[in-house]
Amino acid sequence: MKTLFAMGAATLVGMAGWTANVMADGCGSACSATTKVAEKAGTCDKNAPAQAMNVAFQARGDIVDVAVGAGSFTTLVAAVQAAGLVDVLKGEGPFTVFAPSDEAFAKLPDGTVESLLLPENREMLRAVLTYHVVPGRVTAEQVVGMDFAPTANGQRLEVSTRGDAVMINQSRVIATDIAASNGVIHVVDTVMMPQTKNVLEVASEAGSFTTLAAAIEAAGLVDTLSGDGPFTVFAPTDEAFAKLPSETLESLLRPENRDQLVAILTFHVVPGRVYSDQALEAGQAETVQGQSVRIAERYGTPRVQNARIVATDVQASNGVIHVIDTVILPD
Repeated sequence: MKTLFAMGAATLVGMAGWTANVMADGCGSACSATTKVAEKAGTCDKNAPAQAMNVAFQARGDIVDVAVGAGSFTTLVAAVQAAGLVDVLKGEGPFTVFAPSDEAFAKLPDGTVESLLLPENREMLRAVLTYHVVPGRVTAEQVVGMDFAPTANGQRLEVSTRGDAVMINQSRVIATDIAASNGVIHVVDTVMMPQTKNVLEVASEAGSFTTLAAAIEAAGLVDTLSGDGPFTVFAPTDEAFAKLPSETLESLLRPENRDQLVAILTFHVVPGRVYSDQALEAGQAETVQGQSVRIAERYGTPRVQNARIVATDVQASNGVIHVIDTVILPD
């Protein structure tokens, strides 16, 4: 059901021509990411990087070994080392890595790579790198059948097409199906950055959840929802709170009614990171408050309880937000 629950996902059309090779016209960016390998192969056509890499490195080691041997992922390898992820990516896996080339890292603003490699920014670097890793061995053929790909970071990558190109978020896939003993590598031309703000920071930045923010502060839930989570938040807008009688909201914000306010707010929070398609398929979800909420599509509109879901899958570092137009109340 590709209603509001598939918002942001592109329809994967015209994919028959995209095989387990590189989507590029001529040499251009396709060869630029794997120049050394292509030169060794003695050719430079749109399939050369993937083919040359497979010939040269297939079955010669794990993902880290293959990346080191390719010679065009020096920045990525340095980042993996700085993040302390070498042993992880040399483990059993399997893993699928959307690997940015050195040219991809070079596109970042000056100083970004240097900053990420600093010891004090290790957690941020790990978040960035794990955003490029999908659990399991996912081939190019399987990728093109996806709308989204779940990452080791917890957040999702969006799969779409742009002309003949296959895109992962805003990054172009330039080589595919490079085999390793513990997974597979697909090369991308842009470093993809995950959301680094938590659910409260994302909501605050949006500017349409001031009442929700005030309620969370009054309920003493700021530290909780700023924590690791992950959480799924059905977030009522300011307009949603405005539907309540004014005296009701004023009453809820009083210190003596804090327990009632906590019960209402936690009725809007589901443990874990539950994306819209998963929620719709499940049909219900148990909330932090303890009661379950019903999730269904009615009259062509997705709803949670009696609230209409007006935006979905807003990613945060510690969860995901679905925006609703009505405050939902527990029994």
